Amino acid sequence: MSDEVAAGFVRVRLDLSYNGHDFSGWARQAGLRTVQGELEEALRIVTRSPRRFELTVAGRTDAGVHARGQVAHVDLPEAVWLEQRDRLVRRLAGRLPSDVRVWRAAEAPPHFNARFSAIWRRYAYRVGDHPGGVDPLQYASVLWHNWPLDVAAMNEASERLLGEHDFAAYCKKREGATTIRTLRALRWERRPDGVVEGTVEADAFCHNMVRSLVGALLFVGDGHRPADWPGKVLAGRVRDSAVHVVRPHGLTLEQVAYPRDDQLEARNREARNVRSLPSGAAGT
Repeated sequence: MSDEVAAGFVRVRLDLSYNGHDFSGWARQAGLRTVQGELEEALRIVTRSPRRFELTVAGRTDAGVHARGQVAHVDLPEAVWLEQRDRLVRRLAGRLPSDVRVWRAAEAPPHFNARFSAIWRRYAYRVGDHPGGVDPLQYASVLWHNWPLDVAAMNEASERLLGEHDFAAYCKKREGATTIRTLRALRWERRPDGVVEGTVEADAFCHNMVRSLVGALLFVGDGHRPADWPGKVLAGRVRDSAVHVVRPHGLTLEQVAYPRDDQLEARNREARNVRSLPSGAAGT
């Protein structure tokens, strides 16, 4: 896959957010309502184009997952971009449904790729453990856990998962895809409103990784497992039936980070390399 833009086209970076409650995920699927499908159709209409312009996204979120800081790119004909660049955001606002918004549309620097140029992604997972349930105004973005949570125990367990590991035990396996990731941050705090919020940051995430990690750490927080249990599961490198993939609605993609413009091409090459751990480090 080349990061070169075809002659006569301009690569445009889109910064966007959406409420995933009524979407069947990001990726376009026949007969289903998806974020990609809504955006591509809105772009086609506002640019008065007979064809659909395909979007590439930083992180393909699952059904029900939200995004506050999602990034995508699209290659538009130069003439279309020159005509639309000063009004594209406003025109999309008039065409898109209220649960997806584009906040910024700008010409991307050379070699920018929303997916392969990213150096890390940050998610938040929000859980309420009040015995009465979740605030009705937050029910679509906060998971209710019917056990009191010990945030300190969850943080103790989280620290043992940081670094570069094979996260096969926390990922849904996909043929030919690596499960080696670098977990940069995993921490929990109780907000003033009582909601327990987890911040999870990594260079990339494999399928179901965040929701599986949260499922394991909730078991530690409510006292069903000791603090060393998630680390032992990680070291085993196989799916553990006791690790539950929590529901998607508590998860939000908060931010995607990119390197300096002069480092984009090198980052794209690095991101496409198949990763492996040093010999003897697979179980660390």
